[in-house]
Amino acid sequence: MGEFVAAGLLSHVPTIMLPRETRLELNDGKEISLVPALEKLRKDVFEAMDYDTVLVLDSHWFTTVEFVVTAHNRRAGLFTAEELPRGMCRIPYEWRGDPEFAHAIASHADEQGTWITPNDDEYLPLYYPSINIWSYLGRGLDKQWLSMSVCQTADTEDYLRVGRAIGQAIADVDRKVIVIATGSMSHTFYPLREIRTNPEVERSDPKYLFSDKAREMDYERLAWMSEGRHDTVLDTMDEFLTVRPEAKFAHYLMMAAALGERDFVASGRQISDYENSIGTSQVHVWFDRPESGWTGKGAMA
Repeated sequence: MGEFVAAGLLSHVPTIMLPRETRLELNDGKEISLVPALEKLRKDVFEAMDYDTVLVLDSHWFTTVEFVVTAHNRRAGLFTAEELPRGMCRIPYEWRGDPEFAHAIASHADEQGTWITPNDDEYLPLYYPSINIWSYLGRGLDKQWLSMSVCQTADTEDYLRVGRAIGQAIADVDRKVIVIATGSMSHTFYPLREIRTNPEVERSDPKYLFSDKAREMDYERLAWMSEGRHDTVLDTMDEFLTVRPEAKFAHYLMMAAALGERDFVASGRQISDYENSIGTSQVHVWFDRPESGWTGKGAMA
């Protein structure tokens, strides 16, 4: 029987992959808080804790008629991002996969009323959320990593069903698992000409977020997460969708359902500032394993 070790809602914003001097230039001479937070997270958690597998819920990997989970024994190569090839170019990567865990997740699809397919095609594309997060937290560590897609035709209930399947799979398979939901909260970009002509919109100060409404809704949910009130986050999803959270907030919803859904009460520890990136929100929130263990579906008590 497996167990959750920890979980996180982590930003993968392309800025973290730029050289430090470029980051400072874009941010009025100041470092964005996201980078030192990831460096500290690696030291405190990924280099220190006992775990076997990291599951990345990738908010940029859009599938259409099913959810897909990587089932490779190993992935390696060079990665250039389709979205921003200047800043994320020929990044080397190599990690072990976890086919058994991938198939265990898929095995619970039918009973949860959803569709999940494991895929080990060597030509299956990668997306930069998975690459960026692994580059900071997994490079050089001999752990198993796999990624899961977001189905773009799905809705909140579908994401919760997939999360339940993940929770059941962790209960089935002898693994110590870290779950990373990687993506933004509110997620609206400024228009291109404003991005290219107004340097202020690239600064990290949250006053530059696309709208006051988006910023306040994000703050509200961060407060709920800090108090372990994930049930309230779930209950207000229709309202939150009005500020266009990234990927319909699928990454968070899948993580929350895997960790117990309405019984998920772990407090979120905000390990970075809440920051702007050309209109979108960026923040790292970490959920440590409670001393009594996770509670809820598929979790260890």
